[in-house]
Amino acid sequence: MKVKKAIGKIHLWLGLASGLVVFIVAITGCIYAFQSEIQDLTQDYRFVRPVDSPVLPPTRIWEIADQALPDKHLHAILYPTPDRAAQAIYYSFEEHYYYFVYVNPYTGEVLKVKDEFADFFRLVLDGHFYLWLPPEIGQPVVASFTLIFLVMMVSGLILWWPKNKKARAQRFSLKLNGSWKRKNYDLHSVVGFYVMVFGLVFAITGLVWGFTWFRDGVYSLASGGEEYLEYYTPESTATQSYQGEVPALDQVWLNMRAEYPNADWIEVHPPETENGAIAANANPDADTYWKMDYRYFDPNTLEELPVDHIWNRFHEATAAQKIMRINYDVHVGAILGFPGKVLAFLLSLSIASLPITGFLLWYGKKVKARKGQRAERKPDRKLEKLAVLN
Repeated sequence: MKVKKAIGKIHLWLGLASGLVVFIVAITGCIYAFQSEIQDLTQDYRFVRPVDSPVLPPTRIWEIADQALPDKHLHAILYPTPDRAAQAIYYSFEEHYYYFVYVNPYTGEVLKVKDEFADFFRLVLDGHFYLWLPPEIGQPVVASFTLIFLVMMVSGLILWWPKNKKARAQRFSLKLNGSWKRKNYDLHSVVGFYVMVFGLVFAITGLVWGFTWFRDGVYSLASGGEEYLEYYTPESTATQSYQGEVPALDQVWLNMRAEYPNADWIEVHPPETENGAIAANANPDADTYWKMDYRYFDPNTLEELPVDHIWNRFHEATAAQKIMRINYDVHVGAILGFPGKVLAFLLSLSIASLPITGFLLWYGKKVKARKGQRAERKPDRKLEKLAVLN
């Protein structure tokens, strides 16, 4: 009993300390669950009418986008399915900008220049990742509180665990005809129990991004002791320069289209450095990311350059690499398709309720304790009157 009481104290104080952060992270995750579906419904510039004519190559899309957004650095050009606009992506970490230029790939018409940092869902994501603080401050703060939440899930299970079979039956269902205090208790303990497993999944997959030591530990455990390698783009060592009639970027795109005719999207990245590779990827399913093929081509010879990190061809990835690649899709529920997103939405909403019901439990006990203290201090007027008469 003493151990359980100590665990209860730990659970209480960790909950009070982390409640606001857990609520923000959970509710922003809940809002973000359907961001792609909502944006498709509200942003018509994402779509075009397919026509029976060739689409413009990447260098032409690049040229058009540069006119709409001059003096910015092109990061990539993405070609989704034929009914969607091509996207020229401009990004710079140093200058802190992130733009999408939506271009009709058949006509070259610029449909929209969108500042991603001003987007509502980007604001939501910044809250989820950084609590709207600078990333170098917000990320470790969120990660630290996520670690606390992980401890709270375990301590909550210990507190929930019933003493006997009769009590156990009551821990699996809400008592709808009880007082509001009883309902609040059940909402905290019963809902907490049912979301615990999923909460642990959310926390663990979130910690993979939050702490490099946690990510490296998960990868080492999954791979049997291998070291996690950070992303890098391979460099060309060729002595000759590219001599093809078609620009190298366009040729890589054409080769990718021929190799992946059924891909939901193909994306090409111009070299980031003088000798850097042309990076390209093909995604067979636009709703997830883990099955993508990541490819790297020498800009001088167009020969494929190998990499040792996890962002390689899917069929070449090891089991441990696939576990790391699937992390995002598991975290957001996309691994189970649209039903998975619905599940992630409901679970995030339930997790967001736990700090509220937990606080009400604590506050209710505190109010009750104060009333008890007042009752003990309150003098008995009848005894006082008898004392005076005597």
